[in-house]
Amino acid sequence: MSLQVYGIPTCGTCKKALNWLDDRSINYTFINTKDHPPSPSDIKAWVSTLGAKPMRNTSGLSYRALGEEKQTWTDTQWIEAFSTDAMLIKRPLFVKDGTAVLVGFKEAALEQVLR
Repeated sequence: MSLQVYGIPTCGTCKKALNWLDDRSINYTFINTKDHPPSPSDIKAWVSTLGAKPMRNTSGLSYRALGEEKQTWTDTQWIEAFSTDAMLIKRPLFVKDGTAVLVGFKEAALEQVLR
């Protein structure tokens, strides 16, 4: 199994998720989205699998700065926004064997997708 975890090292939720993985000796590759933003094609695949709404980091400053028009955006518009500013993507985002499987960290949900 190949597991990539996308996020930023200063994010508290990312730290919890990485500690959880480490405690269970689960191998993963961490990708810092600030230093290595995901490609538009990766983002498009993730949105196709997970949907744009669950991927939105609604608690971030970048999201709040978008204005009210974001409420009516299409998935295509969200893909463009995520590609322009990776801070709009909820963290952490888990990719297992090349497919996005989970965004955000909930122990039970992560256990389920890693089986």
